Amino acid sequence: MQCSWKAVILLALASIAIQYTAIRTFTSKPFQLCPVPSPQNCGLGAQDTDPPFERGCDEYPYFTYNVSRKTHILVLATTRSGSSFVGQLLNQHSDVFYLFEPLYHVQTALIPRLSHSRNPADRRVMLGASRDLLRSLYDCDLHFLESYIKPPPTNHTTDKLFRRGASKALCSQPVCDAFGPGESIVEEGDCVKKCATLNMTLAAESCRERRHMAIKIVRVPEIGDLRALVEDPRLNLKVIQLVRDPRGILSSRIETFRDTYRLWRIWRATGRKPYNLDLGQLTVVCEDFLSSVSTGLSHPYWLKGKYMLVRYEDLARNPLQKTKEIYDFLGLPMDKNVVDWIQANTRGSNELLTKHKYGTVRDSAANAESWRLKLSFDMVDYTQTVCQKILHTLGYKSVKSAEELKNMSLSLVEDKIFVPFL
Repeated sequence: MQCSWKAVILLALASIAIQYTAIRTFTSKPFQLCPVPSPQNCGLGAQDTDPPFERGCDEYPYFTYNVSRKTHILVLATTRSGSSFVGQLLNQHSDVFYLFEPLYHVQTALIPRLSHSRNPADRRVMLGASRDLLRSLYDCDLHFLESYIKPPPTNHTTDKLFRRGASKALCSQPVCDAFGPGESIVEEGDCVKKCATLNMTLAAESCRERRHMAIKIVRVPEIGDLRALVEDPRLNLKVIQLVRDPRGILSSRIETFRDTYRLWRIWRATGRKPYNLDLGQLTVVCEDFLSSVSTGLSHPYWLKGKYMLVRYEDLARNPLQKTKEIYDFLGLPMDKNVVDWIQANTRGSNELLTKHKYGTVRDSAANAESWRLKLSFDMVDYTQTVCQKILHTLGYKSVKSAEELKNMSLSLVEDKIFVPFL
């Protein structure tokens, strides 16, 4: 059968049109992400063994993603590293819902001991439960937390949420009516006294009303333990890892956890190291820091745009500048409430800090290196030996004599810049 040249051209044009339409259809919907009616983040309603994105939207109704790009912020730290201070820098933002240490309830329910367990099996149990809880909390599912609170809440109300008063959102409407809109700064103790029991349903409502959420934790050892959350497409997670000079952490823990660190106090008072001293109370901090920081600074692909390393000493010396850098990393404006809080909480007396060990009012610059006046040179020298690698990595200088230790005009913090991995 013979065809005219016009018919050949028409067939060629039709073929090109069909291919173009197919390409446009394919590239315009590369992952088959379905529209979500709610602006909030949702999760998987049911487990499914079929590969995602190989089914149509109508066949996969329960998969949704972070349409609003709500920012989920995680402050990763250890005890007595300045994490309460950093948490408050986020808590003061009018559009951030903040939770203080919700993993406390996981630890007390699963591993009810005062100190962090170093048993590998215990840590695995803690990490699995912690990741599940964090994922639910970032979805504003606060009822999931109730299963860990003791005694269990009644009708979704409780007065046992750990440090409830440290969250502005939990001390204001719709959660609490005790304070007016004009009272921007509410003392933690006043919140606990005047707001009475916490309604977890109202707390979840407050969480959903705010555009961003921040959680502070000290019970996850390192950033690698959070990889599953960081890579979860339903989250827009950004991690701020806070570190502090291990010598300062040790000094602060000796003052705060007096029973747990009793043998360290004996060493400081007598100059003799007790034979049964638990050295793991120091070495674990340095090992976890080194492992986590090494991961973060190696810039793995899964942390791109999601990880920032902050030294407490830099924040203490230049609180406004460093806080602005943190907010720039998060992509959030630093509103006036944050600035006012910094100015009110970084010029306090260290005598006040001694009376309120869990508070945030302090002379921040002086407090950062106050450990030099509290630890003996033998204790500092030992810390420098076992924590040598992490001290060098983070830019903390060692001292070689008691005179050098007490010379406060000599800074032990190098001018080292840790640029966020963007």
